[in-house]
Amino acid sequence: MQVGFLGVGRMGRAMATNLLKAGHMVRAWDKAVTPLRELEKAGAEIASSARDAFRGDAVISMLPNDEALREVFIDGALLENLNSAAVSVNMGTVSLDCVDELVAVHAAHGVAYVAATVFGRPDVATAAKLSIMAAGDPDAIDRIQPLFDAMGQRTFRVGALPRQANIVKIAGNLMVACAIEALAEAAALLRKHDMSAQEILSVIVTSLFNVPVYQGYARAIGLQEYEPPGFDLLLGMKDVRLALRAGEQAQVPLPFASVLADAFMDAMANGDAHKDWAAIARVAARRAGLPE
Repeated sequence: MQVGFLGVGRMGRAMATNLLKAGHMVRAWDKAVTPLRELEKAGAEIASSARDAFRGDAVISMLPNDEALREVFIDGALLENLNSAAVSVNMGTVSLDCVDELVAVHAAHGVAYVAATVFGRPDVATAAKLSIMAAGDPDAIDRIQPLFDAMGQRTFRVGALPRQANIVKIAGNLMVACAIEALAEAAALLRKHDMSAQEILSVIVTSLFNVPVYQGYARAIGLQEYEPPGFDLLLGMKDVRLALRAGEQAQVPLPFASVLADAFMDAMANGDAHKDWAAIARVAARRAGLPE
C-alpha cells in the first residue's frame, strides 16, 4: 500500500520503519528534518508538505498533541480541495474535543477518518508489538488493516465512533499513571524502612503483578533511572489532563487523576519535565524526606 505518514518522532519513526519493512511505500512529513533523513535512508520518500503526503491508500498521523493536529488539519486547511481517496488515520493521543473537530472536518470534505490509538512505548513500536485500538467505519478499517498488522501484534476494534478509540487510550494511560504512582509510593515506603526498593519491588511485582507495565516501571523506579525517557513526563501530564477533561465532560469524578496531576506538576516544577514519566517517583521520595 501507499502510505503518507505525518509526524515521525520516536513512535512515528518506528512505526513508519515497520511499514517499510512490510513492503509498503511510505511518504513521510515532519517539521523536524533529522528523523526524515533517517527514514529516507530506510527507503521512505520525503514529502515536501503535509499536503504532499496526503495521497495514496492511507495517511497516518502520529502528531504529538491537539495543537499540532489543529495546525495541520484545520488551520492549515489540509483537506480543502483535496483530490484523494486516502483513509485518514490518527494514531496519536488527543482530547475528545479535538477528535470531534477532526471527525467534523473530515466529514465536511468527504474523507474517511479512523482513530487508531496505540499502547506501547518506542521499544514496543520498534518490535512491531503495539496493541492498536481502532474505531470508526468498519469498511475503512478493513481497508487499512494490513497497515495495522505491520505495526502491531493485535488490533482491537473498540467502536464505530472514532472518539471511542481515544477514550480507551485516555483510560488506559490513566491506569498506567496510577500504577506508576503506586510503585513510587511503595518504593518510598520501602526505602524509609531501610530496604532496597530495587530488590523488594522486583519481589512484589513477581509475586503479584508480573506483567510488562509493572516490571518495566518497577525496574526504573528501583534503579532511579529516568533517562533517556521512553515516554516523557510532559506527555504524561498531557494525558492526565486529558483524563480529567474527559471526566469533567461526562461528570465522572477521577480523584486519582487529580492526585496525579499534582504529582506531575511537582515533578515539572523541580525540573523533571523531560525525564521519563516514572520520575514522579522522585516526588514521592521528596515527600518522604528521602534523597532523590
